Amino acid sequence: MHMMVSRPEQWVKPMAVAGANQYTFHLEATENPGALIKDIRENGMKVRNQWIGFIFHCFLKVGLAIKPGTTVEYLAPWANQIDMALVMTVEPGFGGQKFMEDMMPKVHWLRTQFPSLDIEVDGGVGPDTIHKCAEAGANMIVSGSAIMRSEDPRSVINLLRNVCSEAAQKRSLDR
Repeated sequence: MHMMVSRPEQWVKPMAVAGANQYTFHLEATENPGALIKDIRENGMKVRNQWIGFIFHCFLKVGLAIKPGTTVEYLAPWANQIDMALVMTVEPGFGGQKFMEDMMPKVHWLRTQFPSLDIEVDGGVGPDTIHKCAEAGANMIVSGSAIMRSEDPRSVINLLRNVCSEAAQKRSLDR
């Protein structure tokens, strides 16, 4: 779940009950990110594996998003408490916007400072921009319009996936 809401605290329990396994909220939308991260972690779900009949407890994963106008350093104090950082590469609100390449230094900084953190980019990502995202350090991609408007969505998805995988492999070899 990527919750683009003004009070993300009120939706944690309902989303957990609905079956969410990741809850991403915007840092700018809450006054107490630490408490919200803790609340998300504590709202695990019991899941029954229908094939073998076991019940196990799993925890919601926490994602923290920042809008283009928010500095990446504002997210840094929470980075060791989250599973994924989301750098918005457009202003949230509607699809089809132009990719903001000037967000890539944020992605690169996060990758350098927190090498094992999942880093996602969302907004204007497609075949023309994926290389910049992956090279900066993004390993999770949100792509809507580029896929949905394509004559061959499957090939676009494969391209996005392959570019990210190759960049991640290169990063692991460079370590």
